Amino acid sequence: MPGQARPATCPAARPADLLALFNDAPGLAAEAALLACCGSRRWAHRVAAHRPYPTVEALLAAADEAAYDLSRADLDEALGDETAPVLPPGTPSSAHTALRHAHDAYLARFGHAYIVCLDADRPEEHLDRVLGGIRSRLDNEAEEERVVSAEELRRLTRTRLARLVTEKGGSTDHSRPSVPV
Repeated sequence: MPGQARPATCPAARPADLLALFNDAPGLAAEAALLACCGSRRWAHRVAAHRPYPTVEALLAAADEAAYDLSRADLDEALGDETAPVLPPGTPSSAHTALRHAHDAYLARFGHAYIVCLDADRPEEHLDRVLGGIRSRLDNEAEEERVVSAEELRRLTRTRLARLVTEKGGSTDHSRPSVPV
């Protein structure tokens, strides 16, 4: 599902080389690539500053740790950089209308885009997960939704980051990375 995706581009290299390219990139280029994964400048700076990473797993663990440590302002910055999910091609117009109305209500209630990580779901479940999820999360209290959103953001960021350093040319499904390193 293309929701919450940004086109990804990485230099022409074998996937095994992408982590090395990320590790060797100049600091500002690495931070820019990381900001395409998560919109928190503090998070991006922290993850970039701890390079080099010996493995993708080590990078993802550091990214998770940095995500868990986001301050309220850092989380607001990251959530403010997110966009609403986009429904797949061929979705009935009624579903687009339902999502638009639900997202408007969500944005008014919580002040940021509704985000959801769909990596654990089969593609045929994405529509129900997006529409059902936004409806059910509209009932959350503000702090409860903040916790849920932070976890969804961490999962999305993890997916985007893994794709940045493992997939030649990136992916257009869930990744946002668009800055070559």
